[in-house]
Amino acid sequence: MSNTIIKTDFNFPGQESVYKGKVRDVYSLKNDRLLMIATDRLSAFDVVMPKGIPFKGQILNQIATKMMEKTEDIVPNWLEATPDPNVAVGRKCEPFKVEMVIRGYLSGHAAREYKAGKRELCGVPMPEGMKENDKFPEPIITPATKAEMGEHDEDISREDILKRNIVSEEDYIQLEDYTRKLFQRGTELADKQNLILVDTKYEFGKTSDGQIVLIDEIHTPDSSRYFYKEGYQERQDIGEAQKQLSKEFVRQWLISNGFQGKEGQQVPQMSDEYIQSVSDRYVELYENITGEKFIKSDVSNIESRIQSNVERFLS
Repeated sequence: MSNTIIKTDFNFPGQESVYKGKVRDVYSLKNDRLLMIATDRLSAFDVVMPKGIPFKGQILNQIATKMMEKTEDIVPNWLEATPDPNVAVGRKCEPFKVEMVIRGYLSGHAAREYKAGKRELCGVPMPEGMKENDKFPEPIITPATKAEMGEHDEDISREDILKRNIVSEEDYIQLEDYTRKLFQRGTELADKQNLILVDTKYEFGKTSDGQIVLIDEIHTPDSSRYFYKEGYQERQDIGEAQKQLSKEFVRQWLISNGFQGKEGQQVPQMSDEYIQSVSDRYVELYENITGEKFIKSDVSNIESRIQSNVERFLS
């Protein structure tokens, strides 16, 4: 289990600053470039788990890269190159301070709110009489404010975003349009793999010349929820849980072990066997989402591999 990367401390040529997120560490380089390292950290309920998951960073980085390539005709993105399995390099942007969450089905957080009696999420009404994992008549956009390390993302309505001037109305209309189009493309890509894209989130930024671009990850199991299409309706009809491809299985394990990220709760101990099972699930996710065999990178010394690959690329 030691062959994971859970913290980074690199000094790359032209490096100016470092920002450490929940899962990714972002290095600012000269000439308006960013270098993003997808670590093996696992975050759930906005809490980073103590142990890393082998190959998780590589899996997230490679899925996000493939999905950026498959959507660049819809919206330009920040990505320029992936010099290492865990590393992406691209244009520096000023991120919008909202995550564009879009939901096609009543699942996860939306289902928990619905079960608690709420019929509105982020100012968007949810129909009466729905069961968990039912499809919404139309996908709904339920934005969230972006949290700092250790804080929770918070639901926010379109009206509040505009009222508080978090995003201008002109930009927000564009973000909504991109979000719906990306979700439609993601739905089509998932369908080809016999999957259902249930919900996901997109993050956007603005380049120095004012262009809105897609940033961070896209259609990965950390940012999205997938169901297996086969048997979906039968499971709904008999009230059976859906077969999921997402990080939700980790959240459910944590909930069953008394942890939901609330104050005073302790993160349950994850055994090496459990961590290996999570790694295996991520490999399964990769192969199902992309339709390609996952090729494990050399993890004998991840830090030196990243350092040499990045230095070679930058030179």
